[in-house]
Amino acid sequence: MRRSRGFRSKSRKKLTKKYRKGMSNIITRAMQKFEEGEKVAIVIDPSFHYGMPHPRFHGRTGDVVGKQGRAYIVKIRDGRKIKHIIAFPEHLRKV
Repeated sequence: MRRSRGFRSKSRKKLTKKYRKGMSNIITRAMQKFEEGEKVAIVIDPSFHYGMPHPRFHGRTGDVVGKQGRAYIVKIRDGRKIKHIIAFPEHLRKV
């Protein structure tokens, strides 16, 4: 048998919500706008699956570089490398 290694593996604690939190004003979060050069934090909302960045980037801070459809492109540093993360506005917060 081989263990499955899906997108959400090893992230049970990170991608769960408290029972009493509910849907957490997802409409307001979806309508927020960001400008290029603005600092944002990547905070994954597990109740919204679309446009979810990889769990390894949860809690990271970066700059908005551009837009791709409804999603935003966020530039972060991962060690010495610079990476571009594509995430929906539901998973981003202003810093």
